[in-house]
Amino acid sequence: MDAFLAALALVLQTETLLSLVLAALFGFLVGVLPGVTATMAVALMVPVTFLLSPLAAIASIVAASAMVIFAGDVPGALLRIPGTPASAAYVEDAYRLTRQGRAGYVLGVGAVCSVIGGVFSTLVLMLAAPALADVALQFSVFEFFWLSALGLSCAVFVAGNDPLKGMVSLLIGLLIATVGMDYSTGHPRFTFGNVALLEGVSFIPALIGMFALPEILRAMLAGRAQPPAPAMKPGTPWRDIGHTVVRERNNIGRSSVLGSAIGVLPGASADIASWISFAVAKRFSRQPGKWGTGHVEGIVAGSSANNSALGSAWIPALVFAIPGDTITAIAIGVLYLKGMNPGPTVFVENADLVYAVFIVFLLANLLLLPFGWLAIRIARVVLAVPRQLIMPALLVLAIVGAFAINNDATGIVVMLCLGLLAYFLEAHGFPVAPIVLGIVLGKIVEQNLIQALISTQGSLAGFFERPIAGTLGVLTVLVWCYPLLRAVLRRLRAREQA
Repeated sequence: MDAFLAALALVLQTETLLSLVLAALFGFLVGVLPGVTATMAVALMVPVTFLLSPLAAIASIVAASAMVIFAGDVPGALLRIPGTPASAAYVEDAYRLTRQGRAGYVLGVGAVCSVIGGVFSTLVLMLAAPALADVALQFSVFEFFWLSALGLSCAVFVAGNDPLKGMVSLLIGLLIATVGMDYSTGHPRFTFGNVALLEGVSFIPALIGMFALPEILRAMLAGRAQPPAPAMKPGTPWRDIGHTVVRERNNIGRSSVLGSAIGVLPGASADIASWISFAVAKRFSRQPGKWGTGHVEGIVAGSSANNSALGSAWIPALVFAIPGDTITAIAIGVLYLKGMNPGPTVFVENADLVYAVFIVFLLANLLLLPFGWLAIRIARVVLAVPRQLIMPALLVLAIVGAFAINNDATGIVVMLCLGLLAYFLEAHGFPVAPIVLGIVLGKIVEQNLIQALISTQGSLAGFFERPIAGTLGVLTVLVWCYPLLRAVLRRLRAREQA
């Protein structure tokens, strides 16, 4: 209790609170720009942290990262451009609801679910950090391979009504993920002599191209025949948002738990947590046919999971100084610079600062509510602008965002090529979501598979020898075989009835 009261006194200092609010505002402004990642926003905050106290520096990183993840929903809902990769999973449903005049409802649900997911992961961080970090450290390349392979299986659930076309889209995404240097030999693959492609296809230009460019092309080809964006319904629909949160409480709880579990794994991220939670929620949904047409369940699942993963990623960072994701990798560097060395002894040597970090997490997530209200106000203004004016500006933003990732024109070429590919595929009924999933998880699957095979000298038995790896492996194989087993059972039942 003494440590908690001392931590509360630290948090209530003017510098800490001011840093928290200003960093949240910065994260919101950066997050609404298409294609900006939370890692990029936190990296931009690092020079400012040199001027701050240790707690104020961590508060600014926590607030900025949490706000960027939420703010990424704004361009996704209004313009069909995911602001961050974490919001790409449910961008289609969010945009469809906006086209129905329910932008305020979409952003409000996202804000509330993000708060619940973030608060839940903070409670997990406070109560179970050492135990969960110990479990996370037992994950080797075998466990990560099965986890990422299980994530690829989610393509079946995000593919829509045609699993075959979804599988084709996934394979296209995996093919794109192979561009770059071979992980084991360093030999260039599909780079066509372009040095900029040696590190692979940059994900952000690909994301912008596949979601923004098809929408821009459709608007340009439709011309004046394009129907105007419906006016946003007056008022803030807090009652509808409250009813949705109560109705989807099981979905929110499941996604928060799943996001926290994935976020605690070193190397996992809010992006993967969002996709997997989205797919699991669709699997348990009573109305899977409505997904992709403007259904709120996917938005609830993704918003809850990505913020809960963001908080739980700090568990291995604080307890063992092992970054849970790229954001905590930056945060660990800041902690060392400020003399607060993360590790097992941090709870003894800096107990007041640790508790202060917990309180900061709670405050940063609660700040999402007022900024959610601000997002609704921004949506009202954006939707009032004619689409003939929005689309050219949107194209300029897309080009600038693709170029700014590496300050290289290759990003623009990637955006244009994959944007045209996505436009062609969508015109023929192929979903884009499995392509994004393949790009996100393709390299993770390949790298862990190669490392595992090298360590076992090519033996597949090693993939099932460890308890956690064996459990994940059996679960993944069952998921892969489930459609076949279901078809066999149907045939057997049909024969019995005949």
